[in-house]
Amino acid sequence: MAETDVRKMSLFKLGWPIFVQCLLSLCLGYVDTLMISNYNEKSVGGLGNANQILGFLTLAFTVISSAAGVMIAQYIGAKLKEKLNEIYTVSMFFNLVLSGVISFILFIGCDVILKFMKVPLVMVPDAKAYIEIVGGFMFVQAMIDVFSQIFRNNGKTKFGMVIALSMNIINIVGNYMFLYGPLKHLNLGVRGVALSTTLSRIIALVVAIILFKYRIEGKISVKYLWPFPKEILFKLLKLGVPTAGENISYNIAQIIILMMVNSFDSVVITNTKNFATIVSNFAYLYSVSAAVATSIIVGHAVGAGEYDFAYGRVIKSLKKSLVISVAIAFVSWIISPITIGLFTNSNEIIRLSQKVLAICIFLEVGRTANLVVINSMRAAGDVKFPTYLGMASMWGVAVLFGYIFAIVLDMGLVGLWIAMAMDELLRGAVVCIRWKKGSWRGKRVIEE
Repeated sequence: MAETDVRKMSLFKLGWPIFVQCLLSLCLGYVDTLMISNYNEKSVGGLGNANQILGFLTLAFTVISSAAGVMIAQYIGAKLKEKLNEIYTVSMFFNLVLSGVISFILFIGCDVILKFMKVPLVMVPDAKAYIEIVGGFMFVQAMIDVFSQIFRNNGKTKFGMVIALSMNIINIVGNYMFLYGPLKHLNLGVRGVALSTTLSRIIALVVAIILFKYRIEGKISVKYLWPFPKEILFKLLKLGVPTAGENISYNIAQIIILMMVNSFDSVVITNTKNFATIVSNFAYLYSVSAAVATSIIVGHAVGAGEYDFAYGRVIKSLKKSLVISVAIAFVSWIISPITIGLFTNSNEIIRLSQKVLAICIFLEVGRTANLVVINSMRAAGDVKFPTYLGMASMWGVAVLFGYIFAIVLDMGLVGLWIAMAMDELLRGAVVCIRWKKGSWRGKRVIEE
């Protein structure tokens, strides 16, 4: 197998498969929401709450998988490949154990979690049904996350796109069969959607295993666990805990915000939040793909000691991403009556969504900077600062001002979105200053 020099790849060549993968990954959840909304609109809130809970728990897998991505990129960049098999194996083993623990927690504590989240009683049965099935197979997603990092940081970004495509095709076909097709007489509803989602992930995992076996130079085997490579696990945790901390903090904050939304006990507000989130997420797709592609290049460059090269690629990527993502956010706001109208006929939801999506134009400026710069900081080994900054800003700005605007000042969903935009803009400005100062230099994983 020919070796791929990631540093010589263009951002477009490396990034476009990631863009498609991110688009397809978003679609996997959104197709569920769209199809279930046409089947039974009351089930949308239950599905949205279930995905929020499962999405948060899935973040636990990023503790190791994201750290593995940093180590893989830097070790390949430094041409030190003898440790890669150990990194692959330890990452997979740790995520399998962790996913088993999470599945057990979901099995025994689903009712408690839903009650804590203040999920409206009318939405609880659907949320529980989805969590029980999808949550019981968390280990599949845990393994896919590790394979995704292996493929990306070996420069094989198309593999992730193939996996995401297979998941979406199978999921759409499965949803149709359970909701509208030959299996609709079973009346499974959300439970059928959960079965379809789980099956799509299992088949995607099989595809990932095949691609790894035949297209990646490396092995995953229990023989690399004896004697246990403690130094590899220590490095993974040292990188992964703070790296995942920023994402975990963000999602906890989002859960608190969701609890504020649920406290209004309004189907209009809950569904507007779900629909507006779906539409606004498309605005940052380019930034996500550019951020991930840039971080892969940065990881390889930092591993090779080429710090100036890494600095320049980030600045160039950030400028492009800001222009494109903000333009997409603006267009999303303009056409929101059409896009939101795909999910609902409620004029009240459509009008409220328009207000929220207008705020998203400003939110996107900060979010784009965060995505591009923070991902590159992590790839360079600078993992602690983004976590501390994220925790301070998310809770001190997004949650605190979200409560003040939405609850105290009675601004509702609009107030929550203003607070989230303030949080993203503040963090974006700070990380850009840190990148220009060069505080991330000299923090690579590999010893000098």
